[in-house]
Amino acid sequence: MSATIEHVTTFRAANAQDIPVIVALVESAYRGDVSRKGWTTEADFLDGQRTDAAGVEALLAKPASRVILAERGGDLLACAHVEKLGDAGYFGMFSVRPDLQGGGVGRATLAEAERIAREEWHCAEMQMTVISIRDELIAWYERRGYRRTGRYSPFPYGDERFGIPKRDDLRFELLTKAL
Repeated sequence: MSATIEHVTTFRAANAQDIPVIVALVESAYRGDVSRKGWTTEADFLDGQRTDAAGVEALLAKPASRVILAERGGDLLACAHVEKLGDAGYFGMFSVRPDLQGGGVGRATLAEAERIAREEWHCAEMQMTVISIRDELIAWYERRGYRRTGRYSPFPYGDERFGIPKRDDLRFELLTKAL
């Protein structure tokens, strides 16, 4: 009789040793040809990097800030940054391995971030910014209870830490969800 081991997705807070794999995951989900295996790619309108080790290290060092990792059997599946900003949580740097997108890992990771904001930090709302031309991604968030606010902020043109734009109409829209 053979036993099967069922691997479940677990969540944990990232630490400094995780920085290289976080950077690799974020880059694979958004930039370059490998990102085209998933549906979250930004490769059609941004070149360059999405994040770097210094950026992830800064998030890990911030107070009331956590980078969460979704793992299964020791493999990194997804990550996200969640931060307490007053009465709201902020959700960002959300990345799922391109070959796993559409399989529920992202939904579970978003739910874990919302749980942290609601139960641990007692936030009343979750906020995020999404590039406003990302209609399919915004629709995915809307199906999970997020609402477009019509409040926009400029894309940081000229700051290559956020990528090299291929078009001149990029901006961020604030999405919110009551927790």
